[in-house]
Amino acid sequence: MSGYKRKPYGKMLLMGCISIILYTILLMRQDLINHYFGKGGLYAVLPIVTAFIFSYIHGTFTSCFWTVLGIEAAKKKEKKDA
Repeated sequence: MSGYKRKPYGKMLLMGCISIILYTILLMRQDLINHYFGKGGLYAVLPIVTAFIFSYIHGTFTSCFWTVLGIEAAKKKEKKDA
């Protein structure tokens, strides 16, 4: 089965759970997060790092989700010069 590609069920579930945990922490600890994010100085990097972490985790989950459903991006066809 060389053409068969395994679907990433485990990775999808793991990233989905991590995503849920991150959003839960974000919503339950808003006061603490706002306190540190608003301090300035080196703390100004925290929102940027947080955005990258959320983006990576949620993006990976979404990618795996669509793959599990069997939806893939269209592949570009190579142009042949005549």
